[in-house]
Amino acid sequence: MRLVACLFLCIFSGLAASPFSDRRHFSKTFNEERNYRIFLPAAYESSAKRYPVIYYCHGHSDRYTLEKYDNGADTVPKVAAFAASHDVIIVSVDGYVARDYTGFYGGSPWDVRLEGGQYDFGAYFQELVAHIDSTYRTLTSRRFRATSGLSMGGFMSLWLSARYPHLIGSASSFNPGPEFYTGDPGRRMLWRPKDHVANHEQTMIRLIRASGDYISQYHELTRDAYARHHKVDFEFRQDEYHRHWATSIGETFDFHMRAFGRSNLDNVPAEFTHGNPYRSFNVWGWQVETEGAAPGLTYLESVTQGSLRIRTRQWAPDGPPVPNRTIHVTTAPLYQAGAAYKLLDYSLSRRTLSRQSVTADAQGRLRFSVDSLGHVVSFAGPGTGAEPPLPLPLTPKDRLIVYPNRDTTIPLSLYNPRDVAQSNISAEISSVYPTVKILSGRASVARVNAGEAADLGSQLGIRLTSGAGPLARTRLQLKITYDDWHSTLHDIDFYAAPSVLPAPPAIEIVDGRSLTLPVFRQQGNQGGGSIIQRQIKEGKGNGNGILEPGEEATIWVKVEQGLDPFDKNTWHRAKVFSDSPYLAETGDIQESKQREWTSALERTSLIQLAPNTPRGAVIPLLLSNESWSFHWTPDVRYGPEPLYQPFQQHREHLHQYSLRLP
Repeated sequence: MRLVACLFLCIFSGLAASPFSDRRHFSKTFNEERNYRIFLPAAYESSAKRYPVIYYCHGHSDRYTLEKYDNGADTVPKVAAFAASHDVIIVSVDGYVARDYTGFYGGSPWDVRLEGGQYDFGAYFQELVAHIDSTYRTLTSRRFRATSGLSMGGFMSLWLSARYPHLIGSASSFNPGPEFYTGDPGRRMLWRPKDHVANHEQTMIRLIRASGDYISQYHELTRDAYARHHKVDFEFRQDEYHRHWATSIGETFDFHMRAFGRSNLDNVPAEFTHGNPYRSFNVWGWQVETEGAAPGLTYLESVTQGSLRIRTRQWAPDGPPVPNRTIHVTTAPLYQAGAAYKLLDYSLSRRTLSRQSVTADAQGRLRFSVDSLGHVVSFAGPGTGAEPPLPLPLTPKDRLIVYPNRDTTIPLSLYNPRDVAQSNISAEISSVYPTVKILSGRASVARVNAGEAADLGSQLGIRLTSGAGPLARTRLQLKITYDDWHSTLHDIDFYAAPSVLPAPPAIEIVDGRSLTLPVFRQQGNQGGGSIIQRQIKEGKGNGNGILEPGEEATIWVKVEQGLDPFDKNTWHRAKVFSDSPYLAETGDIQESKQREWTSALERTSLIQLAPNTPRGAVIPLLLSNESWSFHWTPDVRYGPEPLYQPFQQHREHLHQYSLRLP
């Protein structure tokens, strides 16, 4: 393969004939010269045309030369051939960070580890874009700017386009890494694209998976999240291939060429949703500044000219609000300069309303501040129009779990964001899922005063049928009718619990005590493993193994058979689900899955029992834990080639348990 690469480079060794150029530019973010490789169209020098740009991000251990994975024999020729035959510029970005590389190759790029954040590749990406746009003849609106990438670079493509949707019109990702850390140094947050699909509602997205890719199960979870979100323009391709590789490069770049022809990608959206882990960020002309030491995500949800929802989370997708944070928002210039507007601020945690008057500045922007506990903010004044009733979050965690074979009401509340009352509002639920039976599908309310919410949950009921296996994503459609005939449509997603939920064979509550438990340890990437003894000291309490009021603890579950054949009668820390007002999840424990090569982490719970929990209380819990395995089938072929490396797979185990206070 090295001989092929050498021949390829020799053929194009002349400057005029070379299919690419390796260039440098100065970066303020890094305070140094940075490298990039650029592929120009064949007619670039002889024409005066301007061209769209695809920014390609390489994977782990690679550099901007794109030669580590295949010695330059596959990806570079395909990229060069596409640029030579299409009106597009392709830029290969360098993810190099000196401290994370042992040499020119062999390192961890993009500064996306927990302890990182000193080198913000988002800020650098904007510098690179400015350099390319000022140095080459480019088309500079967002629809003509795309990102793509492999593995860690596939993650970067999704992350950059999620962080800057107003700059990037389309994004593609080959076998992306499932999760990495982003955010300010010291406030890094685990970011999984599947938790933030709404950031891409105005972006064209394409995912590509090799059938023999070792992290295919994680790709499927990412694909499933995008496929379910109907507001995202999404497509997917699977190629029969046995390695962690960029396949279908030409077809994927054709996807971007189609995006470059979509004039609607230049439109500023009338409505958007965006989540961001940084203290300060700008999106679609809206500016957000946060105060507070704790890390966390800030969400602007269902943002229109007339209203928006603002929330925070300590972790995605279901963490509690960030404590002691103040959020300062400056709107896009959507309002009449100098005009006065009424601002209605509805607190989701307190269910109370406050009003204030705000005046648009000379650019037509409004400024306001809220705390981090969750708010719906709406505006009444020149040009804002009449906002429809807004459905409020079903639960604080946005994770409603419905159990089968029982009549269940849907906890729906509709909020009136207007400064005047609304009358004769109706809601109707339906579902295309055959497992959902609608018991009561219509609800109505005669009047909802300005800035108030009406509870319609008691009027809407379903009954669910479920099978075995993990929690199953299920959906209702909600139609809200208002102002006589106007209507809006919304998705209500929930999780269906399986019909059989066994009690755990045994549990341990770790409330500040120490104990040793047998856990499974993978042997390596050829499969197999053994049982080791793990010493554990977690939680805060008296250490008697009983969760008592005011104490924090973890819950460990015994699993008789894990996913791996060698994983028998081992213990696993659990993710805890409960709708009890007395139980709170106070920590998201993030641990690597031992010898797994992915960035994916096991997510489990630190829980706290409220000090005011009454004696004798019984609190039902749903306990979820993962087991994992290197699934190695060397005798199975993928296309003409044998499997190159084992699949890294995981399985969810569910148990039902009740905490009983003495």
